[in-house]
Amino acid sequence: MTEPTILATSGGWVPGRRTRLGLGPLVRHAADLAGADRTPRVLHVGTASGDQRWWEGELDEAARAAGMRMSHLRLFTMPNVDDVAGFVREQDVVWVGGGSVVNLLAVWRAHGLDTVLHGAWEAGVVLGGISAGSLCWHAGGPTDSFGPELAVVTDGLGFVPYGNGVHHDTEAERRPVLHRAVAAGTLPTSYATDDGVGLVYRGTGDGVVLADVVSERPGAGAYAVTRDVVDGVPVTREERLVPTLLPGAGRDV
Repeated sequence: MTEPTILATSGGWVPGRRTRLGLGPLVRHAADLAGADRTPRVLHVGTASGDQRWWEGELDEAARAAGMRMSHLRLFTMPNVDDVAGFVREQDVVWVGGGSVVNLLAVWRAHGLDTVLHGAWEAGVVLGGISAGSLCWHAGGPTDSFGPELAVVTDGLGFVPYGNGVHHDTEAERRPVLHRAVAAGTLPTSYATDDGVGLVYRGTGDGVVLADVVSERPGAGAYAVTRDVVDGVPVTREERLVPTLLPGAGRDV
């Protein structure tokens, strides 16, 4: 059984060579982390964007080109399978798409999917995703789920006991919001990713650790944001973490 693993990213979708969309090195890395000895089974969960069927078609095409078996778990307008827990546990990887993390959390909890995913994670299914699909595993982080002005969600699933920032280099307003939240104690120590970068967490509960940082984009980085107090004033410190560049990084697939 694979040690409980989460790959939380700001990437995974890349331009395809013969398809509009490709599954990038981060998705391939998630399959490698799962240790599948056959065609990797990847379950896409698109709750955060409303389970859009056209997007599923793009992903199916990309998965065929990548040599992966893609399936989808839908919750709109009802679950698309009878046994959600069994369906999830059959997978090697659960990959969660971007969109509204606030809506995702509400819908998952209404259906008990948070509990299902926790059990699958403990059983060795690798959990991963991009943007909202990264934030959801953490304690929380900056989100535009409520509108253009960023707010901080603090009721993430908490599988990872840290805060999270996504799109750290391409959406400039996210960095200061994350820093303010950590300084204020609204979020704990947090890890952020530039576009194309992923955080590999291992373990469960209090034993979760950041085990690796990986990238499908040359020059991109990750960051540890911690709280300190200087002359009685809370401040944050940001440390750049240099990722390992994954095979195929920077190329269309």
